[in-house]
Amino acid sequence: MTSSDGMAPVNIEAEQAVLGSLLMDPGAVVRVASELDAADFARPGNAQIYSAIIDLFRRQEAVDVLTVVSELERAKTLDEAGGAAYITELIEHTPLAMHVEHYAGLVVRSAIRRRLISAAQSIMKIANQDPYDTIEETVDQCEAALFGVMGEHRHRDLVPLADLLDAYHEKVEEIQESREIDIGIQTGFVDLDKLLGGLHPSDLCIIAGRPGTGKTSWLTSVATYVALSEGATIALFSLEMSGEQVVQRLLSSETGIEARRLRVGDIRRDELELVFRAIGRLSQAPIYIDDTPGISPFEIRTKVRRLHAEHGVDLVMVDYLQLMRGGRRSENRVQEISLISRSLKGLAREVGAPVIAASQLSRAIESRSDKRPVLSDLRESGSIEQDADQVVFISRKQADDDATLGNLAEVFVAKNRHGPTDKIDLLFIPHEARFVSAATDPNDGYEGPYR
Repeated sequence: MTSSDGMAPVNIEAEQAVLGSLLMDPGAVVRVASELDAADFARPGNAQIYSAIIDLFRRQEAVDVLTVVSELERAKTLDEAGGAAYITELIEHTPLAMHVEHYAGLVVRSAIRRRLISAAQSIMKIANQDPYDTIEETVDQCEAALFGVMGEHRHRDLVPLADLLDAYHEKVEEIQESREIDIGIQTGFVDLDKLLGGLHPSDLCIIAGRPGTGKTSWLTSVATYVALSEGATIALFSLEMSGEQVVQRLLSSETGIEARRLRVGDIRRDELELVFRAIGRLSQAPIYIDDTPGISPFEIRTKVRRLHAEHGVDLVMVDYLQLMRGGRRSENRVQEISLISRSLKGLAREVGAPVIAASQLSRAIESRSDKRPVLSDLRESGSIEQDADQVVFISRKQADDDATLGNLAEVFVAKNRHGPTDKIDLLFIPHEARFVSAATDPNDGYEGPYR
């Protein structure tokens, strides 16, 4: 390990070995390109040489000393890179090209240590900033600096359209080979999945309705399906109900036993085995529940970052948005809710997972003859409808002569950034606190094994 200043961790020998290996065996680029970035090189000249090699490789041109020198001359950076003689010497100083991955690992390791030092310096600076910043903001910024060191997207530079098209091309080929259409995370409601195209990474989905329409039940229905059927890891923030109450909801959905009875422990002997088996099944679900009341977006981001680092996160759920607090002083509640919605959208992009947040509707809908919600009905809406990629309204239909209509719920997709808007019907089963497709017999449609 060498250092240009005696302080920062630098391994110039490893950098030279990587470059020499790639000049000797250009095909080795595919073995290191996904882990090694030009910014990982401590010596700027080495970074320029690596970038030239990558550019030549992407254009499917020959990679050797001559072509790399020409590429650097064209970019007018040959002298900064060390000149033609230095590039030639790289091959002479390379022990074995077959060990290129090991050399690259040494370079990345040194780069990460330099970033850790930089993050530590940033944390010291943040901690000594304006004393009027809230402690939540200070901690959030410090954690962002630390988690950013090992983040999957350490550099978010301008990306050429060609690179994005190449990535999409590969994705389409994979789909064609597997014959499986990628519709994101499925909710378990086929018609809704077709309409939304599934739940995709970085999307913020708002599920909204008046009190008592079943927003929480919809969230737990989706959480159970996604965790058990797709093995997805879920972070569920329950601001309205305790963790114990959420568990009772989940068990009611799994067993068909009324949530009220589970809450008071009114379980018959012949139902005990049903409950124990459901507990065993749900224990396998990678669902992580946090029931902190009045949680702030900064606290949610902190907890999701930790879960993401330890186990990965496929889906984040918040129940519900208006019960959150902004974490900083705002002139009014609308501004505070706007901050919360922007933070949730930012979280979705940061961890690369969809975020579903329940939201209340204002009472204005009650005074209208047409009870169908519109985007302006979002309570303290602010920028909710602007930040959201999808806005889904749940409203319960009124029973007429047919009593079964009392359990019908209309799910209206009022905003869909990636597709059409439309409505579907779901059947709500109140005593089990779950939704099923309206075309499904509630007695036959349950896919769980405990009926």
